[in-house]
Amino acid sequence: MTRLEADIAAGTLAPGERLPPQRDLAYRLALSVGTVSRAYAEAERRGLVASHVGRGTFVAEGLGVAATHRPDGGRINLGMNVPPIAPVLSVASQTIQALGQREDLGAAFDYTFTAGLPAVREAGAIWLREQGGVARASADRLIQTTGGQNALAIACASFARPGDTVLCDVATYPGNRTIAEHGGWHLRGVPADAEGMQPAALDRLAAESGARLLMLIPTLHNPTTITMSAARRNEIVAVARTRDLLIIEDDIYRVFGTDEAPQPLADLAPERVIHVTSISKALSPGLRLGFLLAPDNDALYERLLLAAQATGYCPPAASGLILAEWLKTGFATRILHEVQCEMVRRNSLAREILGDVIAPGGSRRSLHIWLPMDAERARQVYERALLANVELTPPDAPFVDGHAVTGLRVCLGQPLELSSLETALLALKAVLNADHYANTRGVL
Repeated sequence: MTRLEADIAAGTLAPGERLPPQRDLAYRLALSVGTVSRAYAEAERRGLVASHVGRGTFVAEGLGVAATHRPDGGRINLGMNVPPIAPVLSVASQTIQALGQREDLGAAFDYTFTAGLPAVREAGAIWLREQGGVARASADRLIQTTGGQNALAIACASFARPGDTVLCDVATYPGNRTIAEHGGWHLRGVPADAEGMQPAALDRLAAESGARLLMLIPTLHNPTTITMSAARRNEIVAVARTRDLLIIEDDIYRVFGTDEAPQPLADLAPERVIHVTSISKALSPGLRLGFLLAPDNDALYERLLLAAQATGYCPPAASGLILAEWLKTGFATRILHEVQCEMVRRNSLAREILGDVIAPGGSRRSLHIWLPMDAERARQVYERALLANVELTPPDAPFVDGHAVTGLRVCLGQPLELSSLETALLALKAVLNADHYANTRGVL
């Protein structure tokens, strides 16, 4: 079923194309006729194919959406942290058709509300509760944003003035550096260990800097893939309360973590946590849809809303209506499940090819892996990978303070096909092996 959907999304199977008879396909694949029959029935239930008595089964018209804007070939990008898009392409045409039937479709062509349409905020709250694990998520505390980075920028702009210090991990999401540079505030890195940000270091640096804002990525940290333990989260919250820190919790990777991920900080400290999530990162990068959950404090909510209004007036309604429609039809759960399954395949492939150079821990569903190595070797591997037509995240992009943590982030979701990812990973392995040989051949 997954392969059939992927082939339709990629255009391998064209709209109107006749599928093989069930008995023929069963023989070719060494499966029972019953198994193939059930797969065809499920594909028809999902609207992917149409059966005609006496004629056969055909790919449904209008469903073959191909990513012609992003063809494979040439340099393979392992530097952009996005989910694979085949699952969302498989429902693209159906989504557009369904939007045309919505009573509130007119909002997609009009100004709406600074916080977003009520229906969109309610959809965001459902997503946060069901997929983000945030029990306190409610529509009246949500602000719709154009992706996760926009939410982070709004949060920082609300509570940091030019020249202020904002605390974060020593290795952080590269976009945070862009946000800080634009806003004119100084990022100060807080050391971490195997459980995440160190509470004692946070306490010391908060006292030294006078910072009032802390940004962190507690689940599948970008770039190191560390997930902060439950005990460590409680310790961080205790320091934040002592030092009166507001926390920006960037938890966009939670849907790719383990099923036992600890409780979000948004529920541990609802009075001081600004929680950020991104539908773009979970389901479809092109949606540019995120949400910011404000603390349980009306004054803080109003400041966030003012920043959202100042920077965008109101968010585009169309992407939010798509999420609302997907939640109603079940497509959101289906797309997420298929993205997660695809990431399991991609992580397995990466570990099979690269082996022990990948940092332990992480998640089998993660969008990215982390290759720890010294700074000079990271630079050399990055440059040699480019020569081999593989693009990685620049090795200095995530780092705030010198080289306290060094390595390379490898993103697995961007290549359209698993075969392209395999080609890139094999090229990276060859670069790593050649680089290792070059660095050790003089050692006796």
